[in-house]
Amino acid sequence: MKNLNQNSIVIQILVQFNPNINIHNKGVLYSAPFLIKKINQMKLIKPYFEIEPFNASLMMRNIEKAGRTCYKSEDKITNDSADKFVEMLLSKGHESVIEHEKITVRIICDRGVSHELVRHRIASFSQESTRYCNYAKDKFGNELTFIIPTFMGDLSVEAFNIFNKGLRDIENVYFTMLDGGAKPEEARAILPNALKTEVVTTMNLRSWRHFFELRASKYAHPDIRKLANDLLKDFKANIPVIFDDIKGV
Repeated sequence: MKNLNQNSIVIQILVQFNPNINIHNKGVLYSAPFLIKKINQMKLIKPYFEIEPFNASLMMRNIEKAGRTCYKSEDKITNDSADKFVEMLLSKGHESVIEHEKITVRIICDRGVSHELVRHRIASFSQESTRYCNYAKDKFGNELTFIIPTFMGDLSVEAFNIFNKGLRDIENVYFTMLDGGAKPEEARAILPNALKTEVVTTMNLRSWRHFFELRASKYAHPDIRKLANDLLKDFKANIPVIFDDIKGV
């Protein structure tokens, strides 16, 4: 079989959706069975997160120290005064003081969720790049990884099979484009919102509060709402004074 160049990628893509056709290109006959080289290896996983270690007690003491500067009441600092002082600040709406401390979380989610996540400010994000990550490489398992959406449990078997087939078709097109000479930054045009991504997210405590107020709400998209509520439970367990008043759903 003659090798296809980058200009013939469109031929390979068309074949993905009709594996019985034969196509002529510049006088050469290409039949579907020879064009499809990639065997499906895609993977479905659930979203999750990893919170970078932090010292909650030290955070609270640092916030108290900064806040008491405003009142010049540093002399009232004791071993157990931080929680009560910070609680007082929050009750009065003085949330700027908690901006002195931050938390970093590695979030593994789909691209749709990441698009909503990176809209939040003030925050810093470092995200897995589909420009530079070539998922045909061994370190990615020679496969695409997709996130299982929250609605998956509500689907019929038929609907799930359609969803699953759609992702497999996309994976075939992606790898066929790479095989045809496309760069990862070009082949990524076919990748869907369901694609798994990793986003290292750092926000100060006030920004995290705002994130939870919006994304743990019943009005948020179900996928990011599930992530936010699970994360909020962990934040409450570690720094209850800062996050206990945020209800979630």
